[in-house]
Amino acid sequence: MSDALPEDDILALPLRQGWRDRLRLRRPFRLPSQRATADNIITAPTPLKPIDLTDDAEVAQVLDLAVRVGEVVLAAGTGVTDTSAQVRFIASTYGLDSCDIDVTFDAIRIWADRGPRLPPASDMRVVTYRSLDFTRLAAVDRLTRRIRTLAVPVDQAHAALDEIIAVRHPYPRWVSTLGWSLLAASIAVLLGGGLLVVAVSFAATAVIDVVNRGLNHLGLPMFFQHMVGGVLAAAPAIALAAVGTQRADAALIVAAGITVLLSGQQLVGSVQDAITGAPITAAARMLEVVMMTGGIVAGIGLALRFATVLGLAVPGIGTAVGRDIENLPVKLLAGAAAAMAFVLACYAERRAVFSAGLSGAGGTLVYLVAQDFGFGPVTSSGMAAILIGLAGGLLARRALTPPLVVAVAGITPLLPGLKVYRGLYALLHDELVLGLGQVLGAFGVGCALAAGVILGEWFDRLLARRGAPRAFDPAYTGEN
Repeated sequence: MSDALPEDDILALPLRQGWRDRLRLRRPFRLPSQRATADNIITAPTPLKPIDLTDDAEVAQVLDLAVRVGEVVLAAGTGVTDTSAQVRFIASTYGLDSCDIDVTFDAIRIWADRGPRLPPASDMRVVTYRSLDFTRLAAVDRLTRRIRTLAVPVDQAHAALDEIIAVRHPYPRWVSTLGWSLLAASIAVLLGGGLLVVAVSFAATAVIDVVNRGLNHLGLPMFFQHMVGGVLAAAPAIALAAVGTQRADAALIVAAGITVLLSGQQLVGSVQDAITGAPITAAARMLEVVMMTGGIVAGIGLALRFATVLGLAVPGIGTAVGRDIENLPVKLLAGAAAAMAFVLACYAERRAVFSAGLSGAGGTLVYLVAQDFGFGPVTSSGMAAILIGLAGGLLARRALTPPLVVAVAGITPLLPGLKVYRGLYALLHDELVLGLGQVLGAFGVGCALAAGVILGEWFDRLLARRGAPRAFDPAYTGEN
């Protein structure tokens, strides 16, 4: 294979050309075969362009490229195992095939053995941010495939990665706010809310997003941002209940707000790390999820307590309110819209929006049908998540979209916002057994969703590995 890059290669374009202009090219990311990064890692051949292992500067460049790619995918919520495989994949492509990699919650370390006569080389990267930019994640995913497929020189790969990280979001922030608002409105429809509840959920979420963006710029810790979001989610529901609106319907506004605030990648990543043998990172991620959820609960509890002190009606919750199979076509559309709205809010590409919609509709269908057949919410959530995880892997090959994007979007309509509010409402009314049962049920649903996604992705990778080596082998040539 020639070292020269084809004319339509993104890396062959001058850096002064805008990233958006590159994305507008008709087929800038066409590959010889539609293979996801995970598949390429499994079937990686001998290095296409090995570096000189005696050149300290060149080795340092490769290690720095590997840990920076790992930083992006880890910040996006990818599990430790997949992040380590991505880092090893980059290093081995350039000939550093004997590496020890240590990935924790906020750091990536790599040590490379250069042979008996050369000292080992090492590098480290601290992850100081968490990203919801799915366009950046997809761009790094494509860059990884380009490095393997076209033997991209290290300096060009660094330049492309610099531009990927530095580029602005692909569309304005108000589009992201619109996505969060559509997510809340879709969840309200999925829970059986009326037109007024849907409209108020839409408006309240827009206010939450704008206010929290401002607080984030002021440096307010994320716990307090979620606490403010909980207050803002409960306030309109309290107002509607105070003016005579059905209290159960008003409570759906709070449930929709909780679902929006809970949306994120850390839940999937924490359970994946716990299952795949990374307990330290799993514990750190789970603690982060618990703290953020605690902030939401504290904010809602504070708003409800103030309402009680002022003598206002507190939005209650009826046992019949929730997801059911009535109006199935409408709820399937709502599930698809919720997943699409989530990836839109996270700055995903158009191809990911369509894939997420399919995943959300499929997961919602499986969940509702399983519920109708008598399965409990935990089992139904797990069954739906397995389909979502499998779909994420399949769509990653068809649309070249990272599986994490589709998976996290697909489980978003199924997050247990209603159970969280039911538990909180019961605890505030001294119904400890009922309240703790609902809270533990919500935790069980969350774990079932994350574990189901992981199992679905495992099934997908198992099917993709037929005819491929069982483990990563730098000497594998692809020949039988």
